[in-house]
Amino acid sequence: MRFRSEQHLRRQSEISAVRERGRRVDGGAFVLWWRERAPEEGVPSEWGPRVCVVASKAAVGMAVARNRAKRRLREVFRKHQGLVAPGLDLMLVARSAAVRWDFEVLEQKFQEACRRLPVEKCGEVRAPDVKQ
Repeated sequence: MRFRSEQHLRRQSEISAVRERGRRVDGGAFVLWWRERAPEEGVPSEWGPRVCVVASKAAVGMAVARNRAKRRLREVFRKHQGLVAPGLDLMLVARSAAVRWDFEVLEQKFQEACRRLPVEKCGEVRAPDVKQ
């Protein structure tokens, strides 16, 4: 699957809405913040899930490491975006382990995090799986 331009969260207002009104799932090498889009926001659900990838200097390191962490997380999302309901906005916040871990482990952690997100079926959104 492609990672189309309309799947990028670009506006600061959209990104801060995910951070302020969303929920989070810890993935070890990243934190996945998610929020359901409201229909009145005017973003078609046909566009699928939207994502923003963030890597700070304090958490990841210098520019080379930050860029690598973001590239790896974008690729993980691109490969596994089918696990995410179309009406969700995501923000992936990289940690230093996003650069160190094998790509397969990063994929596995992303898949585990996606299992905790709500899943849309026939217009209904079911609650995420929560470990107890």
